[in-house]
Amino acid sequence: MKRAKVTVVGGGFVGSTAAHWIASKELADVVLIDINGDMAAGKALDLAQSGPVEGFDADVQGSSDYSLSANSDVVIITAGLPRKPGMSRDDLLLTNAKIVRECAQNAAKHSPNAVLIIVSNPLDAMCHVALEASGFPKERVIGMAGVLDGARFRTFIARELDVSVEDVDAFVYGGHGDTMVPMPRYVTVGGIPLPQLLPKDKIDALVSRTAKGGAEIVGLLKTGSAYYAPSSSAVQMAEAIIKDKKRILPCACYLSGEFGVKDLYVGVLAKIGSKGIEQIMPIEMNDEEKALFLKSASAVQELVDVLKKN
Repeated sequence: MKRAKVTVVGGGFVGSTAAHWIASKELADVVLIDINGDMAAGKALDLAQSGPVEGFDADVQGSSDYSLSANSDVVIITAGLPRKPGMSRDDLLLTNAKIVRECAQNAAKHSPNAVLIIVSNPLDAMCHVALEASGFPKERVIGMAGVLDGARFRTFIARELDVSVEDVDAFVYGGHGDTMVPMPRYVTVGGIPLPQLLPKDKIDALVSRTAKGGAEIVGLLKTGSAYYAPSSSAVQMAEAIIKDKKRILPCACYLSGEFGVKDLYVGVLAKIGSKGIEQIMPIEMNDEEKALFLKSASAVQELVDVLKKN
């Protein structure tokens, strides 16, 4: 049986760690692409040489040449400048748009049937850039945001309640940033609704920390941003595509009127399989949730509008 192939564009911490997760899971053969081809080749060779020790068998290569990525099933785009302390995601907008546009064009040229997973920030806006640059249908350009934000929310809830993260189910809606919309009403812990386990003030504090989760890590690291959880989140999405798992995952999806939002990438729950986004999952929002969701969508729209002017 032909082994799947995943290309990771961007050989920094997020990209190289994603390559690590993919190879160690034997999910696919991996190509690591970076503008610094020698660095990508060196990291790929180093990772390949850990296979005999760790007991995984996957081909790992690195280069600056996109021809090596030909016929990939999934392309994960992580390239771009990371946030630094005091820098908002918005500051990255125009610089990273240029980078992501070039990456998406090259990926589409060499892997015309791939599904693109966008990790570069500001994420929702970069999905628009990749969609336009690739020429792919909206189902095959997906943003990695909700899986990460949901994982942060689940981690904070599990620590607050002193329970296993495996027993916490939670997801996040809206844009990937300070206006994201954690949905505590839908959170369960071992099947028990969260509001039965924690008072509202505690839940609100966890929601606030989740929305600021990326900035908290940037503040602690001082010279970089998160990479373990973002990369593992992207790989979970890639696995759902490669194995056609039909996973229900929170992702940045191009909405065409769902939840009152049209022609915009915003985080929602979606069924993810071999074709990419196979269904936007319908859920009921109360008035407060809907208002927060639309506010978050408006923040994304502002970034997209800036892109259109430049």
